[in-house]
Amino acid sequence: MPPFAAAIFDLDGLLIDSEPFWRLAEMEVFGALGVALTDGECGLTAGLRTQLVVQHWLERRPWDTERHPPEAVTRRINGRVVELIGERGEAKEGVGHALGFMREQGLRLGLASSSTMPVIEAALARLAIAAQFEVVHSADFEQRSKPAPDVYLGAARRLGVAPAACIALEDSYPGAEAAKAAGMCCIRVPEHAGPASLADLEIGSLAALDDGVWSRLQE
Repeated sequence: MPPFAAAIFDLDGLLIDSEPFWRLAEMEVFGALGVALTDGECGLTAGLRTQLVVQHWLERRPWDTERHPPEAVTRRINGRVVELIGERGEAKEGVGHALGFMREQGLRLGLASSSTMPVIEAALARLAIAAQFEVVHSADFEQRSKPAPDVYLGAARRLGVAPAACIALEDSYPGAEAAKAAGMCCIRVPEHAGPASLADLEIGSLAALDDGVWSRLQE
């Protein structure tokens, strides 16, 4: 019997090519507040919950919070991302293959994302993969977001599977930190070049999942 019982997937940047949408939405919304951000600066907060992104820039480049409360800014960014996903969202390479491969290994499938549920639902609807997952869990339901392990622990709890019996699939550095902090095996598919993460294995795309990768995970 394999040691794993479930595979828990991240969403943004792993299943759907939404990172450009987040950067665009952040540049638009923060720009309207007088906070001009570059594409590279937006990349610094990739993988974090929107609330944390807003707090990050509020601390560094304050704006008039009487006119533009952080909660309203967060809603505006999320809403814009939902619009962009609905208009232009595309699956990342190998999504269908990866979901099928994990099922072939006898694993149950879950999803754990830092995004709010409207963003998650928009992405799953756009890709037509909502029915693939037994559990869809947002960090909105947890006290802390990635890189804290809460959203992964919550997804595992809802699946009824011990964290040590889960494989987490991630693209971001904070996501890999969250998965490992939860005590899970982690496969990372980095979207950008950068330092190696704590992930147990890094692969070029979800399409690279194969029997060789599975054997390495078993070890």
